[in-house]
Amino acid sequence: MAEEDAVVVIGLGRFGSSLAIELMASGTEVLGIDADEDIVQAHNGLLTHVVRADSTKEETLRQLSVPDFSSVVVAIGGDIQANILTASLLLKMGIPNIWAKAVSEPHGKILEQLGVAHVVRPEKEMGKRVAHLVRGVMQDYIEIGDNFALVKMTPPREIIGVPLGEAGVRATHSVTVTAFTRPGSGWTYTTVDTVLEAGDTILVAGEPKRVEAFSLLR
Repeated sequence: MAEEDAVVVIGLGRFGSSLAIELMASGTEVLGIDADEDIVQAHNGLLTHVVRADSTKEETLRQLSVPDFSSVVVAIGGDIQANILTASLLLKMGIPNIWAKAVSEPHGKILEQLGVAHVVRPEKEMGKRVAHLVRGVMQDYIEIGDNFALVKMTPPREIIGVPLGEAGVRATHSVTVTAFTRPGSGWTYTTVDTVLEAGDTILVAGEPKRVEAFSLLR
């Protein structure tokens, strides 16, 4: 396994397992680590390598060549102490890209204070995403950072049949229609000359509150 092109996933519960298998499907090699022998056996053959090991022991991580990898995900969810200790060891080893799952807001703050650059809060983020989908007409919602979101939706009536350059979406609503698709064709970037139709689907980018307000226009 080429360590520079592979990812270590520590903790193969629901989140870690889903992440590791998705990485494999996209062509990324994965070293999976978990303390539970049954879980390790269940992933045998699904990942490039999978081993049973205690990730809270520095010697163990070094024996598995974890310091040689550039990207490691700490997906341990059931044992917060093990999660934090593992993240701390990875930071000590100088691994450049560390992602760690947080099961609560205090847990996330501790990871951030340790110096983990990428703290993932899957339950919170999924909750926010579903809340946006439930109360609006969005088909999908992805929040990127604290002040930027990308929304998949149908175009509101006011911009249908009008070139986007004339519709003034950015000036009026402070969002940008970045791409569109219509039945039978793929996604295409928009231009000032793009004229949207009622059956189209669009991608809208901007501040979360702005894109949500735009999605409610009918």
